[in-house]
Amino acid sequence: MDTFGVAMKIAILGGTGREGAALALRWAASGEDVIIGSRDETRAVAAADDLNRALGKTTIRGASNRQAAEEADVVVLTVPATAHLAILAEVREALQGKLLIDATVSLDPDAPGRLSPPNHRSAIEEAQAFLGPRTNVVAAFQNISHRLLREPNRRIDCDVLVCGDDPQSRQLAMALVEKTGLRALDAGAAHFARTVEALTPLLLELNRRYKAKEAGIRITGLPEKER
Repeated sequence: MDTFGVAMKIAILGGTGREGAALALRWAASGEDVIIGSRDETRAVAAADDLNRALGKTTIRGASNRQAAEEADVVVLTVPATAHLAILAEVREALQGKLLIDATVSLDPDAPGRLSPPNHRSAIEEAQAFLGPRTNVVAAFQNISHRLLREPNRRIDCDVLVCGDDPQSRQLAMALVEKTGLRALDAGAAHFARTVEALTPLLLELNRRYKAKEAGIRITGLPEKER
């Protein structure tokens, strides 16, 4: 990849899951160098092989979470909230000096459709506090269905809100979001990610009520640019 004039590799931790695999397809289809990470390296390699067959080219590799994080310049985390801190602990040292794009939503496993706890910090605030100042953490992709992402050539009429305390990191994350074919919007500091996360259970409820599967968000009234 050549974003901001620098070649980069993207590692997706949780890349064997539905969201991570769909993002891997999108980035690889656009020509990016993607590494899928998993706690089970064999599973990651098998998933990468499956995705490469779907793409018709070999641009995705599988590795352990730690190896993927070590090799990459930008790391994307797509795991359930219950695994959030455990995965971060596994790769904490490998993330130093890098950008982490965190797609985690703090859904309560015991109360589907609700955030946990009610007065929660966002997942990226939790991640930033745990990883320390040498890692820049940005939130993105919390409100996009994997069903939309998994078809690389499909145009998606949804926006991705990008939050984080470092403006340059937000800009880099936005460039990567737009590589997937989505419009990225700079939503400001990390604390705004609490609001963005809260949209996810609302979208799940709308899907339930309207018997749909792909509800997303679109911000109107802002300047448009051709995608």
